[in-house]
Amino acid sequence: MRFLVTGGAGFLGSALSNRLLEEGHHVAVLDDLSNGQQDRLDPAIDFTEGDIDNIPLLWSLLYDVDCVYHLAARVSVAQSVLHPRDYNRVNVGGTVSLMEAMRDTGVRRVVFTSSGAIYGRLLREPVQENDPPNPDSPYAVSKWAAEQYIHTIGELWGLETVALRIFNAYGPNQSLPLSHAPVVPRFLQQALTGGSVVLFGNGQQTRDFVYVDDVVDGLISAATAVDVNRGIINVGSGVEVSINCLADRIEQVTGRSVNRIYNPTGAGGVPRLVADISRARALLDFKPKIKLGDGLRLMLESDKRFRLFMVETH
Repeated sequence: MRFLVTGGAGFLGSALSNRLLEEGHHVAVLDDLSNGQQDRLDPAIDFTEGDIDNIPLLWSLLYDVDCVYHLAARVSVAQSVLHPRDYNRVNVGGTVSLMEAMRDTGVRRVVFTSSGAIYGRLLREPVQENDPPNPDSPYAVSKWAAEQYIHTIGELWGLETVALRIFNAYGPNQSLPLSHAPVVPRFLQQALTGGSVVLFGNGQQTRDFVYVDDVVDGLISAATAVDVNRGIINVGSGVEVSINCLADRIEQVTGRSVNRIYNPTGAGGVPRLVADISRARALLDFKPKIKLGDGLRLMLESDKRFRLFMVETH
């Protein structure tokens, strides 16, 4: 098959693009490199640097494409609070531009990467796809709005659409920005460098951590799965893990003590969030394989940033 992956030089997009190429598909990537890195991609992938809002560029890239994976997005919850207009422009406006260009070029299916963040604070866990979203950040709102756009436009124009709500994906080569870095690589780095980790409240907030290879399995299945049109599907591990427990696991795999600083007044996000993945199992034959401890070990072994710290101190 022939795929276009928007945002394909990012953490998740590059893992997906490289896997698709390994499986014998033709892969093109569009990324503005605001968060992505081209060197994550196999050189055999057709890479274009550009904006998701550039419809003429999209026309040229979508020619003869069978399926689009739409990952291009701004992804920081904290930054979305500061810059909601930019998140609306890219995450919502860019999605609408892509859908218009797909209509114009006759591409049949789009697989959209949404987020478990749209659920927000709900009364019951695990969260199911028919639970009413309660987004608590502009980022979450933008993902929910993009879902509505792809499904509504898909219905109007006869395009196949499926949205995968990805929970807390982690794995090798995940970005580590100076501020608001994802929790797993941030905790690993602090543990390996003798730094401290900040836990909000009592550290008992829970999340669903899913290894990047498992997410890619779900994404690949969604390209050809039947009975998923207009579908919304959770993709997570289905396992609820507290932030305290994450720190414990990191101590176990690194052999280092994690210095924990508790901030009782800071905002730690929703108290609980874990995915019900029954629908993914049924429709995508989705079976998460990598447990958290094993995933952390894989990050230490295959991510050179962490591997170097382990070598230097042994």
